[in-house]
Amino acid sequence: MLAVFVYYAVWKPQQQWITLDTGILESPLTYCPEKREEAWRFLSYMLVHAGVQHIVGNLCMQLVLGIPLEMVHKGLRVGLVYLAGVLAGSLASSIFDPLKSLVGASGGVYALMGGYFMNVIVNFREMIPAFGIVRLLVIILIVASDMGFALYRRFFVPANGSPVSFAAHIAGGFAGMSIGYTVFSCFDKTLLKDPRFWIAIAAYVACLLFAVFFNIFLSPAN
Repeated sequence: MLAVFVYYAVWKPQQQWITLDTGILESPLTYCPEKREEAWRFLSYMLVHAGVQHIVGNLCMQLVLGIPLEMVHKGLRVGLVYLAGVLAGSLASSIFDPLKSLVGASGGVYALMGGYFMNVIVNFREMIPAFGIVRLLVIILIVASDMGFALYRRFFVPANGSPVSFAAHIAGGFAGMSIGYTVFSCFDKTLLKDPRFWIAIAAYVACLLFAVFFNIFLSPAN
């Protein structure tokens, strides 16, 4: 992610340090509605960012949330939740914001937030009550402030600015809460033997198939 940002910021002739530029929109990694047949873009958009503020914010949140989760649940499970959020973010954006391009790892970051939130809820009894409450309040404050900024950038940004897809944030959060609830609540048991995992997977796959159907037959971008 950081390497891709440095590549576009330093070696490509554009002002990428400040804001989204046409060079990023033309990247083979960016999700573009008119190039949806290139299926890798539904995941690879997470590697491309719209500026310093964008990538620094995402990297900080990944470190703050990802490291504590990995210390308990290991990298494979955290990665599963993260990628589920990334894919959910692009598919939701393709439905609710079908004519907008998409960059950034916010879907994955919100999945970590949702998973972290569910991790606190599930394991709250094992925590010091005050510590658990503080963790919940911090997550709620971060989500509320970031979503407020995303909604502002989406609906009130100037015509020459770069609107932010709030749909990717919301879908990533829900993916993290659903998949994360199962993955992070049964870390002491075999994951594949937990029926909640398969219920969450079935619901996620159903939403994924609907999004694929929508993109093929119903999308305004067709």
